[in-house]
Amino acid sequence: MNKIFAASLAAIILAATTGLAGCKSQKQSGDDTATDTIAVTQITFNADSAFASIEKQCSFGARVPNSEAHDRCAAYIVAQFKALGLDVTEQKADLKAWDGKVLKSNNIIAIYRPELTDRIIICTHWESRPWADADPDSTKHHQPVMAANDGASGVAVMLEVARHLGELKPNIGIDFICFDSEDYGAPYWAESQAPQDGSDWCLGSQYWAAHPHVPGYKARFGILLDMVGGQDARFAYEGISMRYARDVMVKVWDAATRAKADHLFQPIEGGYAQDDHVPMNETAGIPTIDIIPFIEGEHSFGTTWHTTSDTPQNISKETLRGVGQTLLQFISEQ
Repeated sequence: MNKIFAASLAAIILAATTGLAGCKSQKQSGDDTATDTIAVTQITFNADSAFASIEKQCSFGARVPNSEAHDRCAAYIVAQFKALGLDVTEQKADLKAWDGKVLKSNNIIAIYRPELTDRIIICTHWESRPWADADPDSTKHHQPVMAANDGASGVAVMLEVARHLGELKPNIGIDFICFDSEDYGAPYWAESQAPQDGSDWCLGSQYWAAHPHVPGYKARFGILLDMVGGQDARFAYEGISMRYARDVMVKVWDAATRAKADHLFQPIEGGYAQDDHVPMNETAGIPTIDIIPFIEGEHSFGTTWHTTSDTPQNISKETLRGVGQTLLQFISEQ
């Protein structure tokens, strides 16, 4: 996934809001009382189950578009959501990639309580990048990424959250969307052949934003999960999220505190990410945040990002638990 991070969010926050400092002062003035009155859910996210799902997805091999592993994993994801009692729509489309290849793309949408008009989205991408072009070993740059974290972790967390909806009984509709063809952006050796606006990435979400699975589709907001199982993951306020869905981001981070995951969700300035939430915000008009790692230093998204080391062995169950429990807590507050 092409993630373009800046060192500071100051400019974007000043342009779009009264500033992060103002946000913090508002929280301090009223949040203590609010926190005391918001119940903590007793439903527990099962990180072992989520990890098993990551292992299963990776067992098919790298889920590169147009591969057998890709099709087999899609069938697995569909079957899992259906087994949980959700309605499932497969949005298949032929999408032309930067290199002229036609990708047999499949956005998978699992729908909880379709009769409700008050809806939210939880989403991720599910396929694998064809090139491990950030691997420290340059001889591996043309190998595909297994994508245990950068793909499978988001699906696994969503499946486990969906598993608990019968207990949670939220009074909102939830659409779980697994976007395809997100990570097919041009590798570094072909960047001159690709569009310079970043549109070679996030093809599945671009398509869905322009052609939603339901005509006239509306949702209150969306939450994008990206690389939510890394051993070194820490999540900061992402810039595009702050521009379009600042209130949602702050509320999710507050829920993380109640879920005892505030060591992962840090209320600090992060950077900008070119990710699936961009077309959701800018084309679909749905305020959407991105829960994505921001790590100071050379490896902004973690040491396994776009490498052959993005395997289940490098997944943290504690990170999965923290993200999943935060989502359960947040949904319980809606």
